[in-house]
Amino acid sequence: MSDAPAKTSAINVLGTPLVVCGTDPVTGFYRDGCCHTDKRDAGTHTVCAEVTREFLEYSRSRGNDLMTPRPEFGFVGLKPGDRWCLCANRWFEAWQAGKAPGVVLEATHQRTLQKVPFEALKGCAVDPA
Repeated sequence: MSDAPAKTSAINVLGTPLVVCGTDPVTGFYRDGCCHTDKRDAGTHTVCAEVTREFLEYSRSRGNDLMTPRPEFGFVGLKPGDRWCLCANRWFEAWQAGKAPGVVLEATHQRTLQKVPFEALKGCAVDPA
């Protein structure tokens, strides 16, 4: 039995069932492709983002290098165009700095709305609702 919470009941920011964010590379706090969460996810990895070079460089400048592979953690490193479950606070920080990557609304967990205004997400949507 997995430690991950049930995905079937997870809801996205549009109020519909959460869909898979990315499987190449496999993303999510639970590394199952989805941006679902529970109380163990202190970073709230709930924003499904389509990362850009600008965002990846911004994230590295803030102390979180997502480009460099870390094989000891099973992390291959991200490249522009990859989809990844980002921490809601980091995405919002990047948005405020004008560096936010695109967002896949259908794959972004509703818990994101506790930290990020819907209009900010919608303005960066790659799957406009």
